[in-house]
Amino acid sequence: MINKIALSVADALGGVKDGATVMIGGFGTAGIPNELIEGLLAQGAKDLTVVNNNAGNGEAGLAALLKTGRVRKVICSFPRQSDSHVFDALYRSGKLELELVPQGNLSERIRAAGAGIGAFYTPTGFGTELAKGKECREINGRNHILEYPIDGDLALIKAERGDRWGNLVYRMAARNFGPVMAMACAKTVASVHEIAELGELDPENIVTPGIFVHRIVRIERQATQAVGSRKAP
Repeated sequence: MINKIALSVADALGGVKDGATVMIGGFGTAGIPNELIEGLLAQGAKDLTVVNNNAGNGEAGLAALLKTGRVRKVICSFPRQSDSHVFDALYRSGKLELELVPQGNLSERIRAAGAGIGAFYTPTGFGTELAKGKECREINGRNHILEYPIDGDLALIKAERGDRWGNLVYRMAARNFGPVMAMACAKTVASVHEIAELGELDPENIVTPGIFVHRIVRIERQATQAVGSRKAP
């Protein structure tokens, strides 16, 4: 019987090796699998390459992982904002490598890995510092640069619901990079707030089929503080 439900985050993240490339879903703070990042912190793997849209916020989540010094390189499109001081300090001190990738290119490079595409040409980045050292070609009168796929050893993503086969549905913008990251990695672990019985998920609404998911972990939904009120669901 196929059952991809893990008993705990620690169980789901067993076997992550030093030097792994880890893709972490999320766009800003939307769709960040914080509990899975905390599990990776506890698991102890080091010398990691992390692929994410951002490079951490404040002191929690991805920023907390960076702060441990166990991340060697970050591949992202938006590393700096007002509260990205952990990344900023590490990068300026030479303790963290950065590969900066335009957001559309980042998504497409990840998707290309999952789709088995060897490389692709894009006009994005041509004529900038990001094009240095890359093959260039004129296509239909417009200059393009050649980009290669980004694949990973582990994807950590956040979904809304999942079943024991690993089928996933997402909540609004929390979906972001989750589907393409699940396709591009050798192992995918997803956190969900609800476990559905087989057949409960409408097949037309399943975004990530279970074939791309190896383990799911149910995480209790946390109440968040709302401006002008005590708590919001």
